[in-house]
Amino acid sequence: MIRSESIEKRSCPLVTLEAGLIVTGGGLSGICCAVTAAREGLKVVLVQDRSVLGGNASSEVRLWVLGATSHMGNNNRWAREGGVIDEILVENTYRNPEGNPVILDTILLDKVVAEPNITLLLNTAVYHVEKKDKDTIASLRAFCSQNQTTYELKAPLFCDASGDGVVGFLAGAAFRMGAEPMEEFNELFAPPESYGELLGHSLYFYSKDTGKPVRFIPPSFALKDITEIPRFRSFNAQDYGCKLWWIEYGGRMDTVHDTEKIKWELWKIVYGVWDYIKNSGNFPEAETLTLEWVGMIPGKRESRRFEGDYILKQQDVIEQRIHDDAVAFGGWSLDLHPSDGVYSTQPGCTQWHSKGIYQIPYRCLYSRNISNLFLAGRIISVSHVAFGSSRVMATSAYVAQAVGMAAVLCAKLGCQPSALYTEGHMPELQQWLLRSGQFIPGIASVEENDLVQSATISASSELALSVLEEDMLMPLDLAAAQMIPVAAGPIPAFSLHAYSDEPTVLQGEIRLSSRRGSYTPDKTIATFEYKIQPGRNWIQVNPGVTVNESQYVFIMLQKNPLISINRSARRITGILSVFNTINPAVSNYGKQEAPDGIGIDNFEFWVPQRRPAGHNIALRFDKPLQAFGADNIRNGLARPTTQPNAWVADLNDPAPALTLSWDATKQVKKLILSFDTDFDHPMESVLMSHPENVMVFCVRDYAIFDDEGRKVYEKQGNYQTRNIIEFHEAVNTTSLTIRFTHPSANTPAAVFEIRVYENN
Repeated sequence: MIRSESIEKRSCPLVTLEAGLIVTGGGLSGICCAVTAAREGLKVVLVQDRSVLGGNASSEVRLWVLGATSHMGNNNRWAREGGVIDEILVENTYRNPEGNPVILDTILLDKVVAEPNITLLLNTAVYHVEKKDKDTIASLRAFCSQNQTTYELKAPLFCDASGDGVVGFLAGAAFRMGAEPMEEFNELFAPPESYGELLGHSLYFYSKDTGKPVRFIPPSFALKDITEIPRFRSFNAQDYGCKLWWIEYGGRMDTVHDTEKIKWELWKIVYGVWDYIKNSGNFPEAETLTLEWVGMIPGKRESRRFEGDYILKQQDVIEQRIHDDAVAFGGWSLDLHPSDGVYSTQPGCTQWHSKGIYQIPYRCLYSRNISNLFLAGRIISVSHVAFGSSRVMATSAYVAQAVGMAAVLCAKLGCQPSALYTEGHMPELQQWLLRSGQFIPGIASVEENDLVQSATISASSELALSVLEEDMLMPLDLAAAQMIPVAAGPIPAFSLHAYSDEPTVLQGEIRLSSRRGSYTPDKTIATFEYKIQPGRNWIQVNPGVTVNESQYVFIMLQKNPLISINRSARRITGILSVFNTINPAVSNYGKQEAPDGIGIDNFEFWVPQRRPAGHNIALRFDKPLQAFGADNIRNGLARPTTQPNAWVADLNDPAPALTLSWDATKQVKKLILSFDTDFDHPMESVLMSHPENVMVFCVRDYAIFDDEGRKVYEKQGNYQTRNIIEFHEAVNTTSLTIRFTHPSANTPAAVFEIRVYENN
């Protein structure tokens, strides 16, 4: 028994924690930053003011995680983010293909608690910053409401991934709120004058069919007249969760300090909407539905944006400008919303896409006036217009991985964040990121201590693609294009069969992308036209054109529902079909036609179809496509770019294998293998289900043998992109042979990258 009585006031316990990096904010950005740094040996304290991790992705908000892939609705091929955020999305798709947000919570917790270098503080809010001098943070004070403990958090480096930038704000870091005027950065999509309105918050609900009639009595604060919402006719009994992203409010308020007021207005709207669905009589199908869940905290879009040594602008996004300090990429559209949100008479969003992914420079990821403060997540240094793209969660998390690695390099060098750029350490940071699974557009990995670079590589087979076999007949009811990788020189001739019940014309084109490395087929270099007779027609096309550089070529067939063509069941790494179709969810209506004078490109959308659809076009080539050689595993690119960048075995090879040989014995301690988990699939984390829980291209089973044929490692049931193998005792050998199993009868084994090290 404890009894205590005192006339003196009491204080809560004070606990001091010291680390190499303090990360504030346990959303995806904070998680990816902390995990990246911890894996490199840095001690990290991760401070989260909620009871679960994940921020807007968590079960408290339930927004799906998206980034450059944009629901497969843009022209950004193979653009899903890599590294830790890729691990999370792949893991979630494997464990949770149904998109249950509660399961995602457990996956995020697993990812953090698996790292012994991370100290996790949940339900702990930072409220005070102590400074060493005017531009240096010394420590933070945070309070946990659950254990009534105050924490003093000390470190040489701090990362603000809190969404609203609480550390940066308290520390005095320079920030902005609202839109810059057009003239400040010459952004043509920016308003003529600066204004303070922002993107608002959203709050969602889930419904459930109980199988029996359920009545609903609304709370007193529910919106009484749903027609106050201009888009009230958009509400229906089927949509729930983040499909209701446009239930948005608060853009004309202070989206930090007025958040509670905004939340109450959103509750008023949500319960009013449900009252309308249940009790208006307009939705008889809702009779057995009950309101299963309503968000307790709103999902935030925009508040403070902090200033770094560079501010990312509209032109960086649209023109895909090159930066010598690129550490990440983005690819979501410039997605801005009306400030009045759900009460606006304007569309819920204005989305303008770029022709490809764009680089994000390191100079955007630290404060320009607080010397030891990194920025991560949606608060990085960008203009309001560029923020419309960079703010989405997968992009934010990807940027945060670069921050985590930068903190490790700062600790190694004993320097502040800005010094990595000003003192010329960008190449080292970029290479560290590439080694960890990050992809940086335009930069290849070069690692001298990777033994694969000096190895002789031999393969049991290499795919020479001469035919995509005919397996099924489908009408040409959409314009379709087959993307094929070609080397510099003549584009190979090809043939296909076309079928029709009546005379018609098949029209086609050979297209390239005007920006090499992007996938918008906006440059026609040849056309062809064939008269189609009733029945089966054999079409032979000799493009008669050449390309100067290796790249993807689009063999495009115009829409003609009178014609059917064969599709192939073959699924091959680096081979993809795309279609000129629409995806209204991301403002893709087949073609982007922007108003004059806003600095946005006009172009067509050519996008894949989600499996089980999206089959390749059945084609025969007069010369096999030779883009799948074993040497690709050491070219420093672990995803398709201008070429597949993968070794792909021949599908008829009964025992596909790679052998790495050296002139002298090596003491192998570590291997990294990178497999194809389909970087084109967006892997939305909640609400949307997925056709499979393991990507069809991914090698499931493999084994590694030394020079005497002894099995030194075996993996069965793999589903992850990167496999890191560390031997307790070094394997002394002059060669390693890795034997793979084809993923399926229609998909050959493929490997993007292998790295081998003599020490960990």
